[in-house]
Amino acid sequence: MPTIRDIADQLDLVYQLMQLAGENRFKAIAFDRASQTIRGFEKDINKYIEEKSLTNIKGIGKSIANDIYAYVETGEMPVLEKFKEKVPVGLIQWLNISGLGPKNILKIHQQFGISTVNELKKCIDRGDLAELPGLGAKSVEKIKKSIAWMEQFEERCRLNEANDIANEFVQSLKNLPGVESIKVAGSLRRTKETIGDIDILIAAEEAHINQIFDAFTSHECVVEILGRGETKSSVRSREGRQIDLRIVHPESFGAALMYFTGSKEHNIAMRFRARERGLALNEYGLFKLNSKGETDWEAKIQSKKESSIYEDLGLHWIPPELREDRGELEWFTEHEQMPLVQQEQIRGVIHTHSTWSDGKYSIQEMAAACIARDYEYLGITDHSKTAGYAGGLSIDRVKAQWEEIEKLNAQYAAEGVNFVIFKGIESDILGNGDLDYPTDILAGFDFIVASVHQQLDMPLDAMMDRFKRAIENPFTTMIGHPTGRLLLKREESSLDMNVLIEYAAQQQTAIEINASPWRLDLDWIWGNKAKQAGLFTSINPDAHSIEGIDDIHYGVRIARKAKFDQARVLNSLSADDFLSWAKKSRTSKL
Repeated sequence: MPTIRDIADQLDLVYQLMQLAGENRFKAIAFDRASQTIRGFEKDINKYIEEKSLTNIKGIGKSIANDIYAYVETGEMPVLEKFKEKVPVGLIQWLNISGLGPKNILKIHQQFGISTVNELKKCIDRGDLAELPGLGAKSVEKIKKSIAWMEQFEERCRLNEANDIANEFVQSLKNLPGVESIKVAGSLRRTKETIGDIDILIAAEEAHINQIFDAFTSHECVVEILGRGETKSSVRSREGRQIDLRIVHPESFGAALMYFTGSKEHNIAMRFRARERGLALNEYGLFKLNSKGETDWEAKIQSKKESSIYEDLGLHWIPPELREDRGELEWFTEHEQMPLVQQEQIRGVIHTHSTWSDGKYSIQEMAAACIARDYEYLGITDHSKTAGYAGGLSIDRVKAQWEEIEKLNAQYAAEGVNFVIFKGIESDILGNGDLDYPTDILAGFDFIVASVHQQLDMPLDAMMDRFKRAIENPFTTMIGHPTGRLLLKREESSLDMNVLIEYAAQQQTAIEINASPWRLDLDWIWGNKAKQAGLFTSINPDAHSIEGIDDIHYGVRIARKAKFDQARVLNSLSADDFLSWAKKSRTSKL
């Protein structure tokens, strides 16, 4: 019997092939929605399959249900086989190439009869691709650069991907006999935007090690055992990721967790601090030094708890996301804690898209999902008119959307629902720094997220002038995904972020932390500068679906890593206070 994941993967594959085949957008989206529904389904899906009642699940129509039944019975999904005949599966990888959309991908395939990235590279090198109508040398150069960028980072994955893989292994291991403690370590625990190997640490007595490693290496997600030793085993998951499991004695768990969490720079600073105090620090614990300055392995200091390591070195415990040797040791020498924003402090969902532009759900459906998650407000920000490729709103459609939002808000008020929808827009920042509508329309929005989506490769000076003008615009509440990066797919635009952060703070314009795992932009490395400048942010999911709302979780983790406290996060405010801040930002620049 296929698993939920198997079924969801098949539906997702249909969605991607339908895009490449140029199928009707809404038909394709139906498969994407079905995939997301199945993937997050909490009940026993097999019961619905056996009873032929999948259509009782919201988001699963009759046709898709029949495809699932056929897949379970025969191992093949008819609709998928149909599109495999139209489009080679290898072309799906091309969707990750910046500068190539589904239409151009299919055109290239049909013109040259190629379907792999290597064949595409050869086509570029021969000069054939640049001669294809609608592309040209400049576009081809962008495509070539994007392929090189992808290949450079193929051994890494995004934060959300690593998080899902790690959770699957942790859940399967945590209740095994002998497992006293289990933690994810490494760059994933520190909330880096992209992850290489995934590190898991277990505390267990020696008698249980073999059984734990047996369970780990035989996990259903494992496709290859890379190595197995006395204290460490490594495997390759079906997603291509390397997972390293280390098992240590419970008495060394705290020291090992700190050591294998890193970062390297943080560990070096910690070891230096230990040396200053006549101690040696390593993955086994904290030890005294003998008269010759060497580690006295018989003089071990208690290291079962990670917090005790910090305490013994004259520090308060440092949250893992801050361990990058960027001033954290100095701070936690003097302070018990650093005020960092928390997930439960987020009260509203800002920067979302609906079916008015390129979102997958209606405004009402997005609002209902926010209400179900106990949020108090929703900021709808569909694309502006210049983004025609994403269904950008004309002025007439903006006004029609406002009417829909007003009706929904009136409905919530009449029903006594403590929830409000704000009229926002994700306005393109045009090449000269202007926003995308005339003043009278801009003035009608409750708030505006101003973002760059085109001409991302402008020279530094031109791009800085473009952003500064947008920041100065009284209708710009916040800047969206400032660098324009797509992690492991597209590099950043040329920007001097120190200058941009300073200028935005001066102009009372926020810069969002885009919580999409593809972006996580504003980058956490600018956290110290943002704190010093007093920059405000909003942790925004850039959600194009109901599931995307939950990406706020990743944005909160990045905000914490960037040292944002609740006071500087706009969507931790009440609905009235958020609106007041937006109005204050506007009037301060008029």
